Parts: sequence; structure tokens; C-alpha cells
Amino acid sequence: MMPESQSAHRSSILIDRVLRAIGWLERVPHTVLALPLRLAVATVFWNSAMTKLADWNAALELFREDYRLPLLPPEFAAYLAVSIELTTPVLLVLGLATRPVAVVLLGMTTVIEVFVYPQAWPTHIQWAAMLLVLLCRGAGKWSLDYLLYRRISGSPASRV
Repeated sequence: MMPESQSAHRSSILIDRVLRAIGWLERVPHTVLALPLRLAVATVFWNSAMTKLADWNAALELFREDYRLPLLPPEFAAYLAVSIELTTPVLLVLGLATRPVAVVLLGMTTVIEVFVYPQAWPTHIQWAAMLLVLLCRGAGKWSLDYLLYRRISGSPASRV
């Protein structure tokens, strides 16, 4: 058996290492975290657009028969959805208008969750979580938003 002081020392070393690791993780810049978030969300919506475009007639049929969104004619809803799914991923990858794009995609995610696939909430909450981070913290320094903000404000953009 190990003496108590030796056990306490090992526990102290372990706690110190854990605290150092947490400190290191907390210093990871938002920019490093925002880029994969932008790419992940962009991929989800881009792939959805590509699926619709691969068989547009089947996509229209889904909007007519399965999705049935209230207040929107099926053809209009299909064109609107694919337009959003084609444009917002490009903007996210570029980091351009990231916060407005996040609002649009949060709205689209809500519509999908409420009216189309309510049973898919575990997936939709993941999309929403990523979009909320982008909405609240922005695209990070590796983005056109950052460059534009710096140019407009004439100072470093710490909040983009």
C-alpha cells in the first residue's frame, strides 16, 4: 500500500495536469472553433440542395405530398428551400454575412423541425447549437466578415 502523502501527491499532480489542460483548452481562439462550425453547417445544407437538384421532380413531389408547409405553395417552398441551401453554405464558407445567415438557417431549421421532421430533433438541435455559436460569436478572424469590419471600422475587429 501507498502512504497517504504519496497518494495525496499523485492526486495533486493529476489535478494540476487536468487544470492545465482545461486552461489550454480555454485559450483556443474562437476563430479556430468557428471555422469547422461554419464548414459543418455549410456541408449539411449544401448536401441537401444537391439531393434536391439531383432529382428536382422528386423534390417537388416531397414538398407537395410529404412536407406540406402551411401558408407556402409547395413549388414556392421548394424553390425557396433550395435557394437558401445553395447560397447560405457559400456565404458560411467565405465567412460573409455569417450572423444574418445563421438567423436564416435557424429559421429554416425550426421550420424543418416543427413542420417536416419533428422526430429528428437530435439532429436539428445540433444544427441549432452550431448556428447559435455563429450567431452569438460571429465567423472569427478567418472570414470576410472580419476583413470588412476592420475596413469599415478602421480598427481591429475583436467582436466579428
